[in-house]
Amino acid sequence: MRDPKSLGQSLLDIASRHMPAEVARFVAQGVPQPGQQLQRGLFFGYFAGVGRRTRELDFKPTAAERGELEALGIIAPEAFTLGTLSRVALLALGCSALEPRDHASLLKDAYGKGDNGERVAVLRSLILLPDPRRFLDIAAEACRTHVQDVFEAIACDNPYPEHYFPDASFNQLVIKALFTDVSLARMRGLKARKNPELYRMARDYEAERRAASRTVSSDLAYVAHDLENEP
Repeated sequence: MRDPKSLGQSLLDIASRHMPAEVARFVAQGVPQPGQQLQRGLFFGYFAGVGRRTRELDFKPTAAERGELEALGIIAPEAFTLGTLSRVALLALGCSALEPRDHASLLKDAYGKGDNGERVAVLRSLILLPDPRRFLDIAAEACRTHVQDVFEAIACDNPYPEHYFPDASFNQLVIKALFTDVSLARMRGLKARKNPELYRMARDYEAERRAASRTVSSDLAYVAHDLENEP
């Protein structure tokens, strides 16, 4: 896994190629200066300001850039907007200006004080930073959100739950995805993490929906069949 400074600079280099010069300059101003203490208020001002400056900008990475992003640990570049990529870069660079023990507090502040776009960026960054297990409470909080984009940032195209959620949390994530019509095909590690309790919860979900004459997600068959036929 890359160190935060190398990761952040690499991501920022890619993002900058898709920005007008004035936007790239603004984002670069949010990068902590070497040897100086991170000023969180100033940092979060730039972190927030990225959103309105990149909102109308498309992000369509080239094949070569997709390869670069995948090599950096981003397994689904299509899940990133330009604003998200820029903010993840700033978070990594912000962490590089802090002692490792302070990384979690930076991300907690960014998530707790940020808007939905900022929260998406925090969740997309978790798996990319050193020792991702430190951020489990942030990821768990995201599972309780009622904001679809924020929920999908942890549930979809994100390997964090596959690798770090305990079974109970992973199962709840899958069931909430069914309730909120999130495609389970976008959840990483579902087959590897299947378990009897998930099967039971999926069947309870089905029974509850049918009893209420509500639509049952077509993805239920995939979950239930996969588990029911486990050797």
